[in-house]
Amino acid sequence: MNYLMVIILTGYLLDLIIGDPQWHWHPVRFIGRLIEKLEKKLNTGKFNQFRAGILLVVLTVGITVIFVWVSLQLARVIHPVFYYVYSAMLIYFSLSMKSLATESHKVYSALRKGNLNAARKDLSMIVGRDTDKLEENEIVRATVETVAESITDGIVAPLFFAFLGGPVSAWAYKAINTLDSMVGYRSERFIEFGKASAKLDGWVNFIPAKITSFLIGISAWLCGKDGLNSVRWAVKYFFKGQENNSIATEAAMAGALKIQLGGLNFYNSLPVIKPLIGDKTYSLEIKNILESIRIAYMCSFLGLIVGLVVIASLRLQ
Repeated sequence: MNYLMVIILTGYLLDLIIGDPQWHWHPVRFIGRLIEKLEKKLNTGKFNQFRAGILLVVLTVGITVIFVWVSLQLARVIHPVFYYVYSAMLIYFSLSMKSLATESHKVYSALRKGNLNAARKDLSMIVGRDTDKLEENEIVRATVETVAESITDGIVAPLFFAFLGGPVSAWAYKAINTLDSMVGYRSERFIEFGKASAKLDGWVNFIPAKITSFLIGISAWLCGKDGLNSVRWAVKYFFKGQENNSIATEAAMAGALKIQLGGLNFYNSLPVIKPLIGDKTYSLEIKNILESIRIAYMCSFLGLIVGLVVIASLRLQ
């Protein structure tokens, strides 16, 4: 195995076993604090908001890439073993498979106990939409949609960029993804300022989202679900633009479980209507959350295997 295969496999296994640590020194939180400080300085109304948003992207991604690259070089100087360990830790921190499963399972457990308030609260930790008035079927829908979308930005995309360029490109992606989650949504404050972040996140997720939508189909088949129907729904969005990234993976999940996703959501009390996707062969049930988690785990495994095979094949050429 070469350096890249070793660190990605190690990082993946660490995430699978330990999960994403929720502590103050997590690299994503550093990026988040950097974005908060830069946003306060740049988004003041003194400058063109769109251009200021571009500057935010350049500074955030640039600082992240430089820090990761420089720290890797220092690690290499200290000792080759330390360099491998540090590289593997960077990959580990970029993944969130177990964290996604754990947080989604909390919603499932609360619903199983009939505690809607707890389910709404747990759901609010993993979605951006308003959750305080959601009933059981809407909580299930929101959780399944989040799992389907997060397979891309929490698992497949970080792996994709890690295989392309190691920890540096993986963390360039994480910086872009964090920017989108913090300023890339449409609110009065960020509608122009966050446009560059949202657009860039859409483009960098474009290929990983297409890969994810088909991995969901294969994973669904391996998990005993309708893989062909999943692929059928994924194909409907395959040739559509980057604004359909999340819809493509949600459609694949809806097809796999033969349920309908999409519809009316509220964000900060503002209504947003998403297209209805899926056949609605079955009504939404609590078990759909567990089924989506199983498919997500299988997707992460397949994404890892595909990447390792490609790297190994390139080495043999």
